[in-house]
Amino acid sequence: MTFVGTGYLGATYAVCFAELGYEVLGVDVDVARIAALSAGAVPFHEPGLDEMLRRNLAAGRLRFTTSYRETADFGDVHFICVGTPQRPGGTGADLSYVEAAVTGLARHLTRRVLIVGKSTVPVGTAEWIEQLVAKHTDPELGIEVAWSPEFLQEGFAVEDVLRPNRIVAGLRSEWADDMLHAAHLGILELAAAEGREVPVVVTDFATAELVKVAANAFLATKISFINAMAEVCEVAGGDVTQLARAIGYDPRIGNRFLQAGVGFGGGCLPKDIRAFQARAQELGAGEALRFLHEVDLINQRRRSKVLQLAAELLGCPPGPAGPRFGDARIAVLGATFKPRSDDVRDSPALAIAAALARSGADVHVYDPEGMANAVLVQPDLNFAESLDDAVRDAELVCVLTEWPQFRTADPVRLGRLAATRLVIDGRNCLDAAAWSAAGWQYRGLGGRAATPAPPGRTAGNRAAPDHDSPAGRPAIPRPATRSVAAR
Repeated sequence: MTFVGTGYLGATYAVCFAELGYEVLGVDVDVARIAALSAGAVPFHEPGLDEMLRRNLAAGRLRFTTSYRETADFGDVHFICVGTPQRPGGTGADLSYVEAAVTGLARHLTRRVLIVGKSTVPVGTAEWIEQLVAKHTDPELGIEVAWSPEFLQEGFAVEDVLRPNRIVAGLRSEWADDMLHAAHLGILELAAAEGREVPVVVTDFATAELVKVAANAFLATKISFINAMAEVCEVAGGDVTQLARAIGYDPRIGNRFLQAGVGFGGGCLPKDIRAFQARAQELGAGEALRFLHEVDLINQRRRSKVLQLAAELLGCPPGPAGPRFGDARIAVLGATFKPRSDDVRDSPALAIAAALARSGADVHVYDPEGMANAVLVQPDLNFAESLDDAVRDAELVCVLTEWPQFRTADPVRLGRLAATRLVIDGRNCLDAAAWSAAGWQYRGLGGRAATPAPPGRTAGNRAAPDHDSPAGRPAIPRPATRSVAAR
């Protein structure tokens, strides 16, 4: 099989499917990226992927190329894994990379193969790709298209590929069903060996395309809901962490993605909910997704809330365009949009750091993995070499990405480094009582208090568990090369 596009999505899938024993070829037009992958270097941070890449390159199951001709000759199943960014000057998805990938591959196809979309796309894209394939290939070859969306969480993507919580397949024929089954046989066999089941949903094109954007819209809505409750708690005197804990016990609601803070970011949720709205409007169903506009607005408002809290804590005067921080030294801990990643795309942490700097603050940013990317996006910010360097002489510390290094930092030791013990917990991830006991003036989001819990009870104001962290999962076996055969 081949994976067309070797960014985060395509490279992760290519490496993991080689780990399952398949013969895999990754293709990209980016020469530098292909050279790095071929040399055993993953050009982004994803725990566990580097070693897996080098192991499968050495085993000969995995190769990379820039040649579409080589790709067409090699593959029986071709997965399209290119980006679908937001269109410049609009909110819809830019499908130019999808078009380039499909046409680049199709022009060289000489036999029957299956082209499978994995990129997140507007509903109707699969039918459009069928038309592109028909335009650039001999119809007698019988080439077919299918859609199988991805559901990767950055930081846990290896597990998400090898042990998915479901497989979705939009297809038109029994032959395509057989080919996709063969392509996922390694995943199904691994699940059987571990005593698990992987639900497989076989459906039509439109439903398969909608699954990913619907899932992202739901997650974004849940995050913005708890952040809307944070806004209410802030004016009503409530504590949003206690509120989230209480409603999370309801099995109809659940506690995942109920962590109030500075909101969501990254390369998926923000642009996907906007593209979903745009596509619904094109289809005449815009009213159905109007609520996603408010979801987006709530998410953006949480960023300005940090500036408001910073101004209050530092006693900064208001200005016509917002508070002015008068060269106050502020440590920003976090640049990535989430921990276990180096992704700074639409990162709330980095956006807040830039906004503080524009308002006159002397901002010093530190992130365990995202520094190199952050420098490219915000080159005018000051970047510290360590957590201590960022906090040293700071008049205010803002924790904006919930890295374990920040969550478990010793507030007593950091208090000796800072000029003033003021902290904003933008992710409600710190032990508020411990920081307050160490002399810090603590401010969480959503009215989060620093009151210790009664003896013998779980502290509701302690750092929330990382509900997205896989725990206790078995080691990944290393099967021999398997042949791709239909059922």
